[in-house]
Amino acid sequence: MGNAFVLHLIRHAPTAGNRRKAYIGWTDEPILPFEAQVTHATPLVFGSDLLRCRQTAQSLFPNARYEADANLRELNFGDWEGKTYDDLQSIKRYREWIDDPLAVQPPNGESFQQLAERVDRAIGAFPEKGDFTLVTHGGPIRYLLAKANGGEFFSQQAAHGQCYTVAWASKSAYKEGQPCISFSAEPLTANANM
Repeated sequence: MGNAFVLHLIRHAPTAGNRRKAYIGWTDEPILPFEAQVTHATPLVFGSDLLRCRQTAQSLFPNARYEADANLRELNFGDWEGKTYDDLQSIKRYREWIDDPLAVQPPNGESFQQLAERVDRAIGAFPEKGDFTLVTHGGPIRYLLAKANGGEFFSQQAAHGQCYTVAWASKSAYKEGQPCISFSAEPLTANANM
């Protein structure tokens, strides 16, 4: 694609916390076993520094070098880390966050604006053109997909076991917030649910 700036976005494999539907933003837990099927070789994978992303990348791209970046971490849920909706539903601030997550942030956690700034810092360090594979979390993927298609953050899908590929005409187009020029989603494994 010439000068295109292409991101292949992969969400880490599920963890025990994911299975419980808990908020595990910066909680550093391992992935559950899954059957990895390497779909294409890549010499370099970028991703979050958290264990679940490192382990997923190692399973999917065993021969690649992994560039870890804390800027690609999930949202820090602060006092809500490790808790589920059922644990939190009676807390007023949590209900306010559910109603308006862009305006309210978890206590001792991060705002969505802080997440967006971190992810943009990480992507900003990439070369001007090329294909980049990232193993990261649902939040950063939803942010990047919303940036790519102009949609709302919470309307984006970021399923385990999928690779979302978005391409901009150039890195400048990405930085300026222009829509992507192509988008695709394909299963990474035979069992797309991991």
